[in-house]
Amino acid sequence: MASAPIHRHEKEQFIKLFKQDRIGRFKDRLAVVEIFLHTEHHATAGELTDLVQKNGYGLDADFVEETMELMCRYGFAHRNRFADGQVRYEHRHLGQHHDHMICTKCQRIIEFENQALEQLQQQIATAQGFHVLQHKMELYGICRQCRQNQDLLMPLDIAKSGEKLMIKAFRGGSQAKLRLLSMGIRIGDRVEVITNLNQGQVVLALDFKRLVMGRGLAQKVLVSPISDKSGGLTAVEETP
Repeated sequence: MASAPIHRHEKEQFIKLFKQDRIGRFKDRLAVVEIFLHTEHHATAGELTDLVQKNGYGLDADFVEETMELMCRYGFAHRNRFADGQVRYEHRHLGQHHDHMICTKCQRIIEFENQALEQLQQQIATAQGFHVLQHKMELYGICRQCRQNQDLLMPLDIAKSGEKLMIKAFRGGSQAKLRLLSMGIRIGDRVEVITNLNQGQVVLALDFKRLVMGRGLAQKVLVSPISDKSGGLTAVEETP
């Protein structure tokens, strides 16, 4: 999270550059900038418009979005489009860089910094004779809070794409169990969900094989998540 002095500096830079280029409706744009600088999460134009209007400014969504695009052009903001397809804006502070982890369950966006990772990326690029101008990293998975809130056992049909799971139990009649066993699925197997679009079939990876399962059958398979342990990250969490 950026400090107040950085926000003051950004505001001063904004005033100088926008006045210099004679950008129209300066006072209205300054109101948008003030609210954006005090918004410490990745906000859509619609969310920013709501905040602007709640603060008593009668500015429409088109004007707010236009102002944010100007902010991106002048280097005060980043324009991101994550897996949900929505454009989200975040602060761009000169000389600072971070990457993102996005929870596929609650859509929480977690910013993280890891200097060892940054250096490794640069080493890889240098070894290939490649000059990096800019880069971004987005990791998609399940956040700590969602994992803590997740039931110990859950039916396979509600698991998310990319989740790594252990088969814990079968429910239903003997016919369903025999069908699962005939597919090669056993209690204790570790699987990865390749595709689950909350409709249609569920595609799994098991022992380097792809298995396709109907939703009705997937509901009869009880699984638990397999934990991954990692460290060395400095992360800032936000609520969507």
